[in-house]
Amino acid sequence: MDLEQFYVQSRRGTNSMKWDALETKFSSADLLPLWVADMDFRAPECVREALKNAVDYNVYGYFMPPASYKQAFIDWEKKYHGLSVEPEWIKFAPGIVTGIFWLMHTFTRKGDACLVLTPSYYPFMEAVEHTGRRLITSRLKEEGGRYSVDFADFERKVRDEKVRLFILCSPHNPVCRVWRADELKRLLEICRRHGVLVISDEIHHDFVAEGYNHLPTLSFEEYRDMVIMLTAASKTFNMAAFKNSFVVIPNEALREKYAAFLRENRTQTGGMFGYIAVEAAYKGGREWFNTVWKQIRTNYETIRTALLAKFPKAVVTPLEATYLMWIDIGAYVPGAEIAPFVEKECHLALDYGNWFFEGGRTDDTHIRVNLATTPENIDKALSNLLAALSRRTGKA
Repeated sequence: MDLEQFYVQSRRGTNSMKWDALETKFSSADLLPLWVADMDFRAPECVREALKNAVDYNVYGYFMPPASYKQAFIDWEKKYHGLSVEPEWIKFAPGIVTGIFWLMHTFTRKGDACLVLTPSYYPFMEAVEHTGRRLITSRLKEEGGRYSVDFADFERKVRDEKVRLFILCSPHNPVCRVWRADELKRLLEICRRHGVLVISDEIHHDFVAEGYNHLPTLSFEEYRDMVIMLTAASKTFNMAAFKNSFVVIPNEALREKYAAFLRENRTQTGGMFGYIAVEAAYKGGREWFNTVWKQIRTNYETIRTALLAKFPKAVVTPLEATYLMWIDIGAYVPGAEIAPFVEKECHLALDYGNWFFEGGRTDDTHIRVNLATTPENIDKALSNLLAALSRRTGKA
């Protein structure tokens, strides 16, 4: 498949958060945006066709999600992740982050301690703090750009802080880790010992590099009674606007409690177009995804090779998973200068490392680069970054 037919060079003026909301997070609207995690690619053609058929029918009354929607997801999980999901396990959320907020309300109370591994996708921490829960963090250990869990610190925090809920990110955003089976089992066993509910965000689980194997947390049958998995087609097929995500709950008691929350809020289903798009993508979008993932890997290698060739003290975290590149440029730019360097000197909009730590860390020197864009955008971003670093170091 030729991906070029799906390239979008610019999305300005389309109400794109990534392209049109820069001034809400950055100093200028005139920056090349490689921040928020969506793609600059059109969705698979099968999605457009399914939506076109629905629009042409032109009836938009009350919609009942079809059984085929759940079956498309079940088939995908079985085929590509080896996970058998029962239809009754599947519940709705309009998005992963919203789902985490709802699960927080369902299974914890104000003041309860909830734990997150940092650096971490910052809405996890917001979900804890904005619902009046108590945020507990355990810092991942880092060596040469590769991250691992500090299990001693993790268990100590779980025990001493009386943690009720743990938000796991698998694969982990932003540090690109695919957790191994032994790592997952050790985390789950600690949570079992201390009565901790595990919420596992697995939205990036299709973006896994060759040589690595994502294991759904629900693969471990002995822990299914204490694990809730969240995932969606939105990252895989670039469809976040449809507000359609899966909350997978094998345990009947937990499932009924969440269902009761949905009933109380009368939000048990989403919009018609989300169901149509997701089903079509899971049924017909694999070739598109494979082509996109190949381009993302090429973009990663383009940046990694050129950056390290000229600035070898930069630390590039291996891209085991996700389409988000985690780079430490602290050898060349102090933490306090990262934002003005990126925005004023590189003319880029990127995620900053301090966003991914509790309370922010002004001394952090990481940048997170969204690789899901065209080669032209990657080349421009790389050229800007190398030129700015060259001016800084006198290597121009």
